[in-house]
Amino acid sequence: MYSTDCKNLDVREKTMEHGISFPFDEELVMLILGSGTREMPVNLLAKRIVDVLDEHGDKDIVPHLMALKGVGESKALAVAAAIELGRRRSLHLKVQIRHAYDLLPFVRNYAMSNKEHFLAITLNGSYEIIQIHVVSVGTLTRTLIHPREIFMDAIKESASALLVCHNHPSGNCEPSNEDIETTRILLEASKILGIDLIDHIIISCEEHFSFKENGIMFD
Repeated sequence: MYSTDCKNLDVREKTMEHGISFPFDEELVMLILGSGTREMPVNLLAKRIVDVLDEHGDKDIVPHLMALKGVGESKALAVAAAIELGRRRSLHLKVQIRHAYDLLPFVRNYAMSNKEHFLAITLNGSYEIIQIHVVSVGTLTRTLIHPREIFMDAIKESASALLVCHNHPSGNCEPSNEDIETTRILLEASKILGIDLIDHIIISCEEHFSFKENGIMFD
């Protein structure tokens, strides 16, 4: 197996010069693969992979890719992982959030982590998701956040509202005293900045807790 094809080097140079939105689909696949094989140059392999994606979509894509000559398990998984990452990063866009459960499908992956992740979800005037931001990653029992970190992206994105969320690795979603105090501080900051804080949601693998739905400071 070649470490890198000349054609792939050319794609890399153009991408570095013009940005990741510059390459065609086949060239993006070339960047993912890194190299072809002795019998199958990376550009030809990338074209065949794009043909498979066009024909089958991304459902059960790994076995379809592995059926191609020159695509083993590692390359098939790399392409499938890139597709899944893109799906996860864009699936939430423009989804309207009215209740805590509206958000859960888009943050469920964080519930499985053994570290606390504190998320800030920016919303437009229709309460549609602009973006999901990871503000901080803590230890097993706590994460440290500051209002300026929470509201910084909301200000940059001209968000009308904000929703915060974090996971409890312990599995118990009952808010701690620290969670309640943090929420109180964020509510005060939201009033000063004019960006509505509409809820604070705590998640685990099995359940979730909404401050608003439980009448804690959001009534």
